Amino acid sequence: MKKEKKPIFVIGHKNPDTDSICSAIAYAHLKNKTTKEQHYEPKRAGQVNNETKYVLEYFGVPCPEFISDVGTQVKDVALKATQGVSSEISLKKAWTLMRDTNNSTLPVISDGKLSGIISVKDIATANMDVYETRILALSKTPYRNILDAIDGTMIVGDPDDHVEKGKLLIGAANPDLMETYLGEGDLLITGNRFESQLCGIEMNAGCIVVCMGAPVSKTIQKLAVQNNCKIISTPLDTYMVARVISQSTPIRYFMRKENLITFSLDDYINEIKGTVAKIRHREFPILDKMGNYCGMLSRRYLIDMDRKKIILVDHNETSQAVDGIADAEILEIIDHHRLGNLETVAPVYFRNQPLGCTATIIYQMYREMGVELDTAMAGLLCSAILSDTLMFRSPTCTAVDERAAEELAAIAGIDIKTHAENMFRAGSSLQDKSPEEIFYQDFKKFTSNGITFGAGQITSMDASELTALKPKLLAFMENACQAPGMDMLFFMLTNIIHESTELLFVGEQAKEIVQEAFGETTEENSAVLMDVVSRKKQLVPKLINAMQG
Repeated sequence: MKKEKKPIFVIGHKNPDTDSICSAIAYAHLKNKTTKEQHYEPKRAGQVNNETKYVLEYFGVPCPEFISDVGTQVKDVALKATQGVSSEISLKKAWTLMRDTNNSTLPVISDGKLSGIISVKDIATANMDVYETRILALSKTPYRNILDAIDGTMIVGDPDDHVEKGKLLIGAANPDLMETYLGEGDLLITGNRFESQLCGIEMNAGCIVVCMGAPVSKTIQKLAVQNNCKIISTPLDTYMVARVISQSTPIRYFMRKENLITFSLDDYINEIKGTVAKIRHREFPILDKMGNYCGMLSRRYLIDMDRKKIILVDHNETSQAVDGIADAEILEIIDHHRLGNLETVAPVYFRNQPLGCTATIIYQMYREMGVELDTAMAGLLCSAILSDTLMFRSPTCTAVDERAAEELAAIAGIDIKTHAENMFRAGSSLQDKSPEEIFYQDFKKFTSNGITFGAGQITSMDASELTALKPKLLAFMENACQAPGMDMLFFMLTNIIHESTELLFVGEQAKEIVQEAFGETTEENSAVLMDVVSRKKQLVPKLINAMQG
């Protein structure tokens, strides 16, 4: 099956903020404008927050599609386009197809659905193990299959009928002896012997196969019609007919129908490797979401996996990246954070600048490449800068960020102060959210000196709203910190107006770490930090330094 060219995904971090979402959209748009041979799609690795929803709705831009895992899936592998066959075809035809197409397995399909599997081994077993002389009747073999197997011509009878009863016999004896073992419905293989043919009709045989292309007399044909006995003429001799006629059996009688090992297009290769290694089949049927057959997955095709191609924006740490990133092919990273621990197999384009927002970097790239920004893209990038810099209040904000936001606001036709206030007000509307949703809507995980910790943040213009959140969040954090692999949790309740943060913390040694980092007198689970509004520049670096001290 020929693989179509897959899109390249542009994606931000888990628990995405406005910068992560807007930068992914704007950078995918830029790449599509400057690269004709590829298509780029923005994706998201988590749920968007209320602030981001407001921005997307305001500028009329659809939210990127959610993707939970970018690991290699079955649909990323070149599948064998093995044509499905009907369960009514004969063993001989199945074998011929396998030989001509160099396939060891054929999928048996009915109305697009997989109903069974027939393999070379199944056909060999049928030929070697079948001693049942009633096999054609037991399998309700169509006469068309018999004609195909022995190169026959139907002289009397309907080729669309099926063998209903009787056994296979060779008419080698004289008629007197034949009468003792020839029964009703039997299929009699004979030659140019009028007496044997007549005996077969008189004993109510179901079908007479006349070998060596011998002519069949008008009398025999007439009697056969009167007695509902079919007559087939074949150029083969008696031995050859007896040898190959069982190959006319329909494959439904021998195919495997139960406990079939199948996979879905959406299955991840890492999850099915164990099964593929344990079950020593050469090929496995692949189905879509509706259960329709799509092709065969060959063991050797697993070396031709087309891994998903990814561009990361606004992060470069494995813990913050979408699941499955280790199995994806990272092409580019555009970020403004500290260097993390994310590794790549091949060299990548990596642009990291000490600015307040990834969107500022992407705006620079638009200008460098001479691509004009439309109102929507300018509005998204401006909103991202205002969000990440808390409308230029964050210490991460630079003159470059502020100048970029002003230029973008002019293109988008928005007033910075009014737009930022509306964004923050939409983002701080937390009445309908659970403590878990609030905690994880802007959350990142870090590791330092053997300590794993998480840090979240919520910004608001309403001090009373932040105060009301404190007991609910602390209760949630106490439970969340019990999860394996998490030593400490921190959460910033940031007041945009007062440019201050109440830092909540849980976990063994968390209080001591905060005191060491900020030199503040702390309560049991919280500390008020004046002029601290940035997680990236003011919180996490100091916590890491304290942990390493």
